[in-house]
Amino acid sequence: MSDADNAVLLLVRVVVGLIMIMHGLNHWRGGGRIEGTARWFTGLGLRQGVLQAWMSVLTEVGAGILLVLGLLTPLACAAVISVMLVAGLLAHRPNGFFVFKDGYEYVLTLAVVALALAVLGPGRWSLDHAAGIDPTGWTGGAIALGAAVAATGGLLGTFWRPEPKTEAEPAAEAVAENTPEQVDQEAR
Repeated sequence: MSDADNAVLLLVRVVVGLIMIMHGLNHWRGGGRIEGTARWFTGLGLRQGVLQAWMSVLTEVGAGILLVLGLLTPLACAAVISVMLVAGLLAHRPNGFFVFKDGYEYVLTLAVVALALAVLGPGRWSLDHAAGIDPTGWTGGAIALGAAVAATGGLLGTFWRPEPKTEAEPAAEAVAENTPEQVDQEAR
């Protein structure tokens, strides 16, 4: 692998890692803080909103740090993919594809980039390389995708219990009640 290849892998790892760290910190310290994030998650049909909020913070910040360091890269990628799957399925899917309509475009992009990174590996400039950890190619991708699907299925199977919608309460309006923007407004 050339220095240019390694530089690109480092760039992708650091950018996606920092995005995840900032997203996790925002769930913790931004807008409505943990309480607002918990209300939003509860509005999406997840039970034990405070637990979900803290698990989201820990998963996003932890995965971001691991990506920046290039450590346990397939597992870090699995965490990113799982978070994006949950967000895509519960928060963004009802809104369609485009991000400007709060659709799943952005979370799909992050999930696919994380999967590509798991397949390509973290590159030579990583702690994985220094430690001789090298699950790349189909193995790295299978680890990331398999762990992500299992974690997503486990989370949804355990905690997702959406309230039945009545005819007077369309699904989009129920989700909109606790959007991040509204949580941010409440915090002000």
